[in-house]
Parts: sequence; structure tokens; C-alpha cells
Amino acid sequence: MRPRVVVVGAGFGGLTLVRALRRAPVDVTLLDQYNYHLFTPLLYQVATALLDPSEIAHPIRAVLRRQRNVRVVMGRLLDVHLDDRRVDTTAGSLDYDHLVVAVGSVNNFFANRSVEEQSYPLKTLDDALALRNHVLETFERASVTSDDAQRKRLETIAVVGAGPTGVECSGAFAELSALVLRRDFRGSPLTEVDITLLEAAPAVLGTFAPSLQRAARRTLQRKRVVVRLQTAVREMTPEGVVVLEDGSRIDAATVVWTAGVKASPIAGMLGVAPVDGGRVPVDAWMRVGGRPDVFAIGDVAAVQGDGGPHPMLAPVAIQQGEHVARQIVAAATGGAAPGPFRYFDKGTMATIGRNSGIAQIGPLRVSGFAGWLMWLFVHLVQIISFRSRLVVLVNWAWNYVFFDRPVRLITGMEKRTRPADD
Repeated sequence: MRPRVVVVGAGFGGLTLVRALRRAPVDVTLLDQYNYHLFTPLLYQVATALLDPSEIAHPIRAVLRRQRNVRVVMGRLLDVHLDDRRVDTTAGSLDYDHLVVAVGSVNNFFANRSVEEQSYPLKTLDDALALRNHVLETFERASVTSDDAQRKRLETIAVVGAGPTGVECSGAFAELSALVLRRDFRGSPLTEVDITLLEAAPAVLGTFAPSLQRAARRTLQRKRVVVRLQTAVREMTPEGVVVLEDGSRIDAATVVWTAGVKASPIAGMLGVAPVDGGRVPVDAWMRVGGRPDVFAIGDVAAVQGDGGPHPMLAPVAIQQGEHVARQIVAAATGGAAPGPFRYFDKGTMATIGRNSGIAQIGPLRVSGFAGWLMWLFVHLVQIISFRSRLVVLVNWAWNYVFFDRPVRLITGMEKRTRPADD
């Protein structure tokens, strides 16, 4: 019987690993709670009405249609039985010879219940659609209210967390309001939209070089985004008031939470103590507890040594998926096993709207228009299907030339407004 490989999670790491096993003499089962792979770096563009969900989310079965040694199962992981080499899922039990856990990360609200309940996170496709609907609805309400204070609140957006997602989201919302919605609501009493970016650290984009941090902040300020550093959120009220640690308050109808993520809570199932934000400790071969048959990769894994743990980024997950695939192939064919995992940093990038981006690739530092072009190219080629690349390119070009966002649709109205007894 051929070795059975169970991969939990169809994110960047899990999907890369499965595709790398396409010619291996193994039978692969890919388990995920969704039936699609999500290109998370462009999630904020769904939230800001530039891209349609189908342009960044791709059905897993379609991606793997031509791979004959893989079976896709939609379900959630319930438990792992290491001694029996079996996992329990909502779709039944699965036996394995090799188990790869690639379940990614979840939002980290730092145990702040009020923020978790009142803010809009941006981690899943549902999050992005909920945020898009909410922002468009607030503009509709602001256009008809006669209460100046209420209109001001509806036109205020607070983004918490000045990492790449927070910076990109702030810039995108600034352009949505200034270039698109202002024309849509011509003749209405809408005023200047207030966008505030809050960051507890002393700088935006803390993992970038200081020169790029300064360039990003200048761009945000040109787009009329107010940047408040060393400013932490204490709580949020049901009325939409953000209370900061210094006691000041921001009355905002929209609060976007991009202040951090943590590993999906799976360490306990694997019989290990979590480290570094709930991540699963693994050795230099991505093995859990030194077991040769259980691996963890991507955001959920914390490599001990080699300068680890590595950042929770897609390139890390992709490289780890490739490395574990080589180990599984070696075990199945009797070939030479690869050496320990070594992460090759290909650089990081962020965009702050049209014509402005930053890129940090080794000693190279690029900002402005050149950084924006680099960001566009890299993200375009990483999108998983040719059709999506083409559609995304067309939408980007349309927005650039005509200052337009093509997906300004408020969906799910009936579901949200239907009476409880219907």
C-alpha cells in the first residue's frame, strides 16, 4: 500500500506541499474547512471594493483537478491521535503515514473582548465582505442624515495596527473615499472622511528599514491619513467609541483590526506546549516532537534555531511546504533525505495606494513609484490562476485610469434585515 499523506490546511504552505507531491508514489488527502484557497495578501482589496472575491479565492478542487493522487475533503480537524496515526475530522476519521499540519493563523485580539466584539477584523473572506458591506452602508447612511455629529461619526474610520495590512488598508480606504465615493455621492452633504491609523509601536511597518518607514508615513499623510504612533487601544464601546490608553477617544463607525495574528490553537492536539503566540515548536526539519511522521509548516510552526521562529509570511510557508514535500518523497522512494530547513528571505513589500509602494529585498530599499510597480508585479505573478491574474490586472488598470472601484456592492441585505420570526 502506498504511503498515506494527510495535509490539514489549503493555505500557501499546504497547497504548495500537495502540488509538490503530484508525481510522488503517495496518496494525499487535503483537508480544509473551506473549499477554496485564499490569496490573503489582496484581501484588503476585496474589503475596499476593488476586487471581487472570486479573483483572490480559488476552488481547491479546480486547482488540483489534474493531480490524480490527491483527494480533497472539506471539514474541520477535531483531534489528532499520534500513536494510532489517525485524525478525527467533521468529515470522519483519516488514517495517515505522514501528517502535515498547515492550519495557519487567526486574529489576535490580545484578550480584549470589547475589541473582538466591536471591531472588524480582516483575516478571512467573510471578514473582507462584512467590512466592505459595512463601509458602503455607512456612506449611504451618512448621505441622508441631518445630524452633523452622526455624519461625522459615520465618516470616521479607525484602523488599528500599522503593519502591512493596516497600512495598505488605510491607503485603500483613503482612495476609495476621495476618488470614488465622493463622485458617487455628489450633491450629498458628505464631508471629508477621517481615517486614523493607530499603532502601539513607535513606527509604522516595524519590520521594514527606517527609511522605508518614513517614506510610508509621508505617503499616508499625503493621503490625509492621520497616523498616531505609540497609541494602544484600551477598549471599544457598543456605540463605536474607541477608548485609547491615554484616555482620549475616537468616535468611529468603522474600526478595522489589523493589529496582529496568532497561530491556530492546535499545539495541544499534537501533544506539545505552544510557543511564540501559540505556535507549534518544530525542529529544523519541521518535525513536531521529533516524530518523523508529523510535521507543522507555515504560520502555525515555530522553527527552533536557524534564526527562528520565522515571520508569519506566505514565502515562509511556501518554502517550508517544499522542504517537507522533499522529505516525504525521500521516505517514499528511499532517496536521500534533504538537510535542515533554511529560509531564504526574498524580501517584503507593501503598497500605500496608487503610485506608491515600498520594497525591502536584502540590502535593496525601494520606495515610491518603483516600489509600487515591484509590488504589482510580484503579487500579480503569485496569484494562482491565469484567469484571476488577467481579471485582477484589468481591474487594477481600470481603477488606475478611471479612478473607479468596480465592486461597490452591498450584499446580504435580506439576511441581515430579515425579522427573527421569518
